[in-house]
Amino acid sequence: MEKYEEVERSIIKKFRKEIWCKFTKAVRDFKLINENDKLMVCMSGGKDSFLLAKCIQELKKHGKVHFDAKFVVMNPGYKKENKDLIISNSKLLNIPIEMFATDIFDVVYSVPSKAPCYLCARMRRGHLYNKAQELGCNKIVLGHHFDDIIETTLLSLFYGAEIKTMMPKLHSENFAGLELIRPMCYIKEADIISWRNYNELKFLNCACKFTEKCEIDEEASKRKEMKKLISELRKKSLEIDRNIFKAMDNVNLECVLGTKKDGEYKSFLDDYDK
Repeated sequence: MEKYEEVERSIIKKFRKEIWCKFTKAVRDFKLINENDKLMVCMSGGKDSFLLAKCIQELKKHGKVHFDAKFVVMNPGYKKENKDLIISNSKLLNIPIEMFATDIFDVVYSVPSKAPCYLCARMRRGHLYNKAQELGCNKIVLGHHFDDIIETTLLSLFYGAEIKTMMPKLHSENFAGLELIRPMCYIKEADIISWRNYNELKFLNCACKFTEKCEIDEEASKRKEMKKLISELRKKSLEIDRNIFKAMDNVNLECVLGTKKDGEYKSFLDDYDK
């Protein structure tokens, strides 16, 4: 049995409950993939995006819905060894990637900014949307997992003073006809790490120039703070992280001071005496 076949088998068998069932459940629950969709699966070189690619391949192989998928790696300016690692992993795991180059690292590195990770993310998103249009894809697939979502939820609450989360799918505001989907939204990071370790795989962690210089972005630092907080909360109750996630699907509008939609704020006082 080839290595990629062992990895595929582990997703379906060994990690069926933790990974495969949660992946397919998210696809069903949020209607993420439809007949004749053309997906662009975005791969950064890390554990999350490689697992995402393998799950998409397995869904295409075993699922009932017909769709096409392109596996795309955007090279923002990786060092040769990091680029080579992505290429070798894609061959090892039998993923036919298409890599395209950008100068994102150089641009972000040369522009004074207190939030380089935010700037980098915005530039990445623009390049990916353009690439998806070039390939004729209608959906961009990202590898954000359960922990990414609850960390974002807490960041918005504690530092953004608003209640919002990372959505499982959303329409692009600037690119007509394009959607962004996150089919790994139910999968916990600890299970992704277990899958990686079980298969003895090595992926990129973080390969940007700011990490190399040990310059810590404030946003990245706050996200680590949320990760640590959630880890501590899990020691008190295994249901806490699930409840954070579920709360975004159970908002009681009768017990909030105000809501905002399309940039328009509405206070509870507007309807209080009606």
